[in-house]
Amino acid sequence: MVTVSDPAPLYGNQSGQTAQKPSVEQNTRAVLSSDFETFLKMLTVQVQNQDPLNPVDSTEYATQLATFSSVEQQVQTNELLRNISATLGGNSLNEFGRWIGMEGLVRAPAMFDGAPVTIRPDYSEDADRAVLVVRDAGGEEVQRFDIDVGEEVVFWGGGDSEGNPLPPGIYRFDVESYIDQRFDGSTMARVYSRIDEVRNDDGTVLLRFADGTEATSEEIGGLRQARQ
Repeated sequence: MVTVSDPAPLYGNQSGQTAQKPSVEQNTRAVLSSDFETFLKMLTVQVQNQDPLNPVDSTEYATQLATFSSVEQQVQTNELLRNISATLGGNSLNEFGRWIGMEGLVRAPAMFDGAPVTIRPDYSEDADRAVLVVRDAGGEEVQRFDIDVGEEVVFWGGGDSEGNPLPPGIYRFDVESYIDQRFDGSTMARVYSRIDEVRNDDGTVLLRFADGTEATSEEIGGLRQARQ
């Protein structure tokens, strides 16, 4: 049984290019290079002026050289890993970019534009009664009505508690569960919302929906073609 009840992508700098700041890796490598050269100069002076009757142990020189080399290699490894991560992130954007314009199933509010909103409710375990509560963008309750426990899909037509049509806008849908007339919790329902933007945020793919909310790609429970 199905129950029926009676609006920004980011833009780049348009004014011109800006100066690029050196990366953390570049600054670190420059410091290491400078320190390493200083160390070699000091080491050379020390060798030239050491007491020939009591020379410095060559093992100490080798240890210090190995330490500098190890640190430099670690910096290079970190830079390589960052470059690999950026490359993989770019590939993810190419993959998830195809989702733009589609509708993703996500636990978030939805943009109501006059067409029925598809809702997939969740219920608490052992619930014997459920109520769908509709709230506007300000959090005010505008409608509530019973739905059958276990019902997988509910369509909301955009009416208030008196059956009057509500204006287009952002609405949230919560499912209240009851056991023997006792309130047993409320859960935000999942809805299908249009995906307007995909971006890489430090290696994490974020999706921005028509209502302005965002979610990671892992939070998307389903996809479908947008309504025509």
